Amino acid sequence: MSYRTLKIIAILIPPLLIGGFELIRHNTGLLHNLSMEAGNYVIILLTWTVSYVFTTWMFKMIEGKNHRLTTEREMRAVYEERERLAKELHDNIAQTLFLLKVNLKKGKINEASGLVNSIDATLRQAIYNLRVNPLEAVSFSKRVENWLNDWSTVSGIETKVTIQITEGYFSPSEEVQLFGIIQEAFTNIRKHSGAQSARLLLQPIPNGWEMNISDDGKGFTKNGRGLNQYGLIMLNERAEKIDAVLEIISEKNHGTKIMVKGSDS
Repeated sequence: MSYRTLKIIAILIPPLLIGGFELIRHNTGLLHNLSMEAGNYVIILLTWTVSYVFTTWMFKMIEGKNHRLTTEREMRAVYEERERLAKELHDNIAQTLFLLKVNLKKGKINEASGLVNSIDATLRQAIYNLRVNPLEAVSFSKRVENWLNDWSTVSGIETKVTIQITEGYFSPSEEVQLFGIIQEAFTNIRKHSGAQSARLLLQPIPNGWEMNISDDGKGFTKNGRGLNQYGLIMLNERAEKIDAVLEIISEKNHGTKIMVKGSDS
């Protein structure tokens, strides 16, 4: 049943009940057996009962529809993320393989070896992303911790993770975007920072939440290349999708800090 139909029914119920009751009372002789005062109480009780039953059923149906729509939106966000990952994986691997071929032709073995390691790390990350479903029972904090443990093993960078947000605080689609921000940020740390350690802190703040990702690497100046342009665009786009604000602070030889702040829904 459409919302328009429900609206029309909700509007018509009170006048039809009251008008119908009065019509029956006057045309069937009920008026002589039922006083005006008693009739008023009856119609009030009748209208309240019918309205209560109808509105309870209506809101239950609307709630069910909204739940289905929310689930569909969450699933769509997951599928869109996987499509984006597939495209990014294709572009990244294709570009890296091309550079690998060029370096091998030129006999640059060390550079080629670095590219092979990059492909290996990229594939590991992609496989993990595709295997994990944000709608599964595994908690968001556990997924992040597992991924960062693998990342730390591959990169050799010591990692500290502190997540103080309660489970269920973020919707599955928000978790997809947050997880993407974490992956993009730590991928840049591995590729560009030269850091020995990195940290992730996700915590509640008054009227919202805050996520800080920091490292003790070489940092970069305002005009430097500590973050590639594509990565920066991706971080901003993901933050915007969850109505959050992204800020990056970096100083040469003093590391980089990425801050993401969002408000309560």
